[in-house]
Amino acid sequence: MPDFDVIILGAGAAGMMAGIEAGKRGRKVLVVDHARDPGEKIRISGGGRCNFTNVNATHTAGRDRFLSNNPRFALSALSRYTPDMFIERVRKQGIAFHEKTLGQLFCDGPATQIVSMLTNDLRAAGAAIWTGRQVGSIEKTDDGFDVMVGDGRVTTSSLVVATGGKSIPKMGATGLAYDIARQFGLTVTDTRPALVPLTFEPGALELLKPLAGVSTNAIVRHGKTGFEEALLFTHRGLSGPSILQISSYWREGDAITVDLLPGQDALDMLREARKATPRLHVQTVLSERLPKRLAQLLGDIIDMPGMIGDFSDRKLMAVAEQVQRWTLKPVGSEGYRTAEVTLGGIDTTGLDAKTMMARSVPGLFFVGEAVDVTGWLGGYNFQWAWASGWSAGQAA
Repeated sequence: MPDFDVIILGAGAAGMMAGIEAGKRGRKVLVVDHARDPGEKIRISGGGRCNFTNVNATHTAGRDRFLSNNPRFALSALSRYTPDMFIERVRKQGIAFHEKTLGQLFCDGPATQIVSMLTNDLRAAGAAIWTGRQVGSIEKTDDGFDVMVGDGRVTTSSLVVATGGKSIPKMGATGLAYDIARQFGLTVTDTRPALVPLTFEPGALELLKPLAGVSTNAIVRHGKTGFEEALLFTHRGLSGPSILQISSYWREGDAITVDLLPGQDALDMLREARKATPRLHVQTVLSERLPKRLAQLLGDIIDMPGMIGDFSDRKLMAVAEQVQRWTLKPVGSEGYRTAEVTLGGIDTTGLDAKTMMARSVPGLFFVGEAVDVTGWLGGYNFQWAWASGWSAGQAA
């Protein structure tokens, strides 16, 4: 007889949720993690406040907010375990929270409250938690799986892989989930850093260097996709929510465009300024709507000296174009070091959308970031972790 009914590799969001649900069903559960403490990525998320879900991360409102080779794959789990269901758990624990913006829910206090809630629920469900243990070889047996954990071997009927992707390697992230998937014949799609700052070549970086630390609201676009949120200039390039969002869509060699006056008509504004304040320079006019250093740089790029009262409509159109369709060409990103998630992963064609089990390997499940499902910034990836972990916990 196997030592456990369910062994879960990874004590992160998806893994703990799977363990809780499997334990509630009376399954004998072991959760294993190589880190010293469970839920480390939860602890550091949201600036230490944990953006634990998004009210829009549903199978209806969020159906276009999850990236995958098969974007519909996530909808089954999201429809069965909703943001409201996790919010109810948080409320029952007395954890205070607030909506920050765009449906994002954050703890009022430290993110460790969410970790404690999950670990307490795990123990209440009868699960064992082994931390600081490395996972070694995994072998398929007639009864399930034989797993090397630390210095010994343990057996299980069901194995849930919840070890995440490659993002934030300093937290211990590895490609273990992908190695396990390939070992058992599953396909892994190309992976890349997502929700990550973008970087520029030295010439462009030298141009942007004076803006390091400047933040402004903007719409950042790649093709037909655009996000209106804060844009932050850094000494390495561009960051802020709008950039992190677009980074999931951007690819090397592509340009992005930036609208620095979202919801406004720059040409109308400039024409009004030409009439009302004809003796002002363009930089001065722009500084009334934009951070001063940014207005100065745009003025230098536009390179049209003189008073705005002397500008023709053609000149004003050129200024407006620069302000609302500023084209920039990143050369890369800051990589997995700062990426919040991994784009791509275990191909969903090999998984059952309802249970998260590998179609070709009964008893083997993959959940969370390891799977080729990546949500937008703002609680979407946590909701995918809760939903996919919950789904596996109902079946493992």
